[in-house]
Formats: sequence, structure tokens, C-alpha cells
Amino acid sequence: MTMKLLKADESAANDDMSGHDDEMARIGEIAKKYGVTLRTLRFYEDKGLLAPKREGSTRLYTHREEARLKLILLGRKVGFSLRDVKQMLDLYEPAGSNVKQLRLTLDKSEKQLARLNKQRQAIDEAIRELTDTMEVVRGKLAEQRPMPIAANG
Repeated sequence: MTMKLLKADESAANDDMSGHDDEMARIGEIAKKYGVTLRTLRFYEDKGLLAPKREGSTRLYTHREEARLKLILLGRKVGFSLRDVKQMLDLYEPAGSNVKQLRLTLDKSEKQLARLNKQRQAIDEAIRELTDTMEVVRGKLAEQRPMPIAANG
């Protein structure tokens, strides 16, 4: 995630400074491109995670907003809450060193990795127990002799 995070972060910074912000995409194009619903994008906007530009009622997304969406989706994929994602995004400063943002991201990432490893251990244990149970059930089925079919009469 760190490399993806840094690439998306750099992408957002480059877009802020490169003048590419004038290239915009409509909400439907963004939804289709990233496999999310319009409702999801509006929800992220309501939560302050995204701030598309407006032309009347039309939402227009800049490259910077796309980069933010990529970070949101990546954060959700690895299990961060939207609150965590917002905290990390809100610390971004286009012209700054972003040390505070990077430290917070690293701290949250280490904690999430520990949670995921704990979940993996629990899943591995559940798989072992289920596999063992299935072997017992198969053995019991193999011991059973077919019952003779009673003659109707």
C-alpha cells in the first residue's frame, strides 16, 4: 500500500502543480472508471472526502479528485475506516513535506497490518477445524452400510 499510496499522493501533487486540473471528468465517467456507484461518490463528497467542482448540478472531477478517490478506495480495500482515510487525506499539503501525514499513515498502517494478521490467524484456525470436522464426517459416512430398501407391499 505504501508504494501505491506514495504514487497516488505524488500523482495528486503533480496534478496540483502541472495545470492538469483543467481536465475534468463527469461523475458517471468516474463511477464507471473506478467501479463505484454514483451514490458512493456522493457519499464520499458528503463526508468531505471528495470535493468535485460544480457546473450547475453536474459534478466534475479533476485529476486531484481522482487521485483522492484512488487513495480512498485503496484505504477501504486494506480495511481502513473512512474516518482514518479522511484523517490521512486531510493532512496532505501540496507544497509541504507531508511528514505528519506520512507518520500518521505509517502508524495507522502498522495497526491495520496487525489486525489483518490476527484475522488471518483466526481464519487459518477456522479452516483447520472445519477440515478436521469434514474428515470425521466423511469417515462416519464411509462406515455406514447402505440400508436395504424395504419392499412396498
